[in-house]
Amino acid sequence: MMKENKTERALALLEKANGLPFSPGVYIMKDRSGRVIYVGKSRKLKARVSQYFQNSEKNAKTARMVSLVYDFDYILCKTEIEALSLENTLIKQYSPKYNIRLKDAKSYPYIKVTAEEYPRLVVTRKRDNDKALYFGPYSGTSTAYSVVGTLEKTLGLPSCKRRFPRDIGKERPCIYLQMGRCCGVCNGGVSKEEYASLIRSACDVLRGNTAAARRALESDMYAFSDAEQYEAAARCRDTINALVALSQKQHVVSTPGSESDVWGLYADDVCSVISVLYVRDGAVTDRTEYTFGTDELVDPSDLVSFMCRSYQIREYVPKNVSVSFELPEEELSLLEEYLAKQAGRRITVHNPKRGDMRSLCAIAVENASERAKQLRETGHKDDRTLVALAEFLALETLPERIEAYDISNFGSEHLTAGMIVCESGRFKKSDYRLFRIKSVEGTDDYASMKEVLTRRFAHLEDKVGSFSELPDLILLDGGRGHVSIARRLLDELGIDVPVFGMVKDEHHKTRALTTDVGEINIAKEQAIFILIYKIQEEVHRFTVSSMESAKRKTLRRSTLEDIEGIGPAKAKKLLGAFGGKRGIAAASLEELEAISGITRRDAQRVYLHFHEKEGTKE
Repeated sequence: MMKENKTERALALLEKANGLPFSPGVYIMKDRSGRVIYVGKSRKLKARVSQYFQNSEKNAKTARMVSLVYDFDYILCKTEIEALSLENTLIKQYSPKYNIRLKDAKSYPYIKVTAEEYPRLVVTRKRDNDKALYFGPYSGTSTAYSVVGTLEKTLGLPSCKRRFPRDIGKERPCIYLQMGRCCGVCNGGVSKEEYASLIRSACDVLRGNTAAARRALESDMYAFSDAEQYEAAARCRDTINALVALSQKQHVVSTPGSESDVWGLYADDVCSVISVLYVRDGAVTDRTEYTFGTDELVDPSDLVSFMCRSYQIREYVPKNVSVSFELPEEELSLLEEYLAKQAGRRITVHNPKRGDMRSLCAIAVENASERAKQLRETGHKDDRTLVALAEFLALETLPERIEAYDISNFGSEHLTAGMIVCESGRFKKSDYRLFRIKSVEGTDDYASMKEVLTRRFAHLEDKVGSFSELPDLILLDGGRGHVSIARRLLDELGIDVPVFGMVKDEHHKTRALTTDVGEINIAKEQAIFILIYKIQEEVHRFTVSSMESAKRKTLRRSTLEDIEGIGPAKAKKLLGAFGGKRGIAAASLEELEAISGITRRDAQRVYLHFHEKEGTKE
């Protein structure tokens, strides 16, 4: 009967797809609950969407996605470029399960060359709308700091926190000048023009053009020599030698002066990995890897969309982009057109068949393959444990998403519940949530757990967000009573999710799992025991640390803030001036009034706060 229903649904969807126009547009696939699970774009909507619901062969990932589709929407666009832009916007908005996703741009660091009289090189995650120059983004902060450190060492740029020209001649030079690691701006031995030349060289190197930096320094060296500024000429010579040594250390992989991004793809049934090599001045200067799970689709159309989103974040597009994978001609042209529009110049995207770039593509694929191998080894281990857990607890589905809950309190205050998520055997901290208990008086753990689960599952109808997903298994840090409360609530809500309690022994260590009827011994099932132990420890750690944070915030509040007109800032000034509340209590009215920022009325209120009881006693 179920199979017949699926067939009827597929036929209905195919009929709807056949009614679409042969126009560019975006299609939005939805599951039974109306949640968006996939967004795609096409030059010809009818041809593309109808393929999903025909009996033609599909790969396993696509077939799994299609089996969950209950309906789809579509938006017509004037051009394919417009459809590509809209697709990226919708993917960012809905975060569909089956689209390959890109991490947030906030996680990428930049190297900033400040717009000061004597510019500095700093690592930042924020691009301000100022006159500074920004390079990157880089794959990680360690890479960005390494590049800055290398440039400071190679070019002799100051790495201290002094600001110039303000601090020139004010302090003794640091040891870096004696070591030859700094040009010595602080002692006045370097002119503004010479320093500007070094910054220009740093910018050339950051653009990937070490050769241009060397040529500029050679020109400056001869100019300084002709002007008989021999010390400056010698510094240029030493910097040129350092740049030559730096370029020799780099692994030169193509023609000097060339720049390109090289994309390598490895995909199998378990995972997919993209490795991107950034080639500047003929050498690999950085690398980024993107990993995707079993469900995420990586067909040519998805790859093109992903590359466009990636370059939106990185902002800089080199003239040449090489890919290890074949792209249909129309997808290739679309990608080139989109990137050219972003860069403001012509961009070439190609799949090289020979030469240096072909070798680089092979290296990128090898890097991706090695990363996938590591993921498979970890993934297989996690999958085997989840399969064993499902068999051991007689679960109907593999518990790919496990939610665990714990209640923690500090007396009757700061009653808190924590929720953690274990997805595919690994903790997913972005989905962790903290609940402040609102409706429960005292320390009733059962009532608190009921409130938390009620609030959590009230969000199931949300179209996006982690709460819109139904877990495959719920684990509670507690015994039969907790399980019974949760089971009754889920029955009332019409939610069918297995619930087990995690029971501890007298030493507060994991002992067993429990239903609302009896315990299940997991001591002999080592892999299962380790997984449950880790989950129980993690949910307890997260909940207690969050509760203690709230407690510290309360305790940090000074009792001085109970005095009218005295807020945190004034309380801090008073405590700092008198060394604590005893000193404040012993201070005279005049002494209190003498503190900067404390008015006469403030002083009178503070004085009365500490002395009114004495006056009453007298």
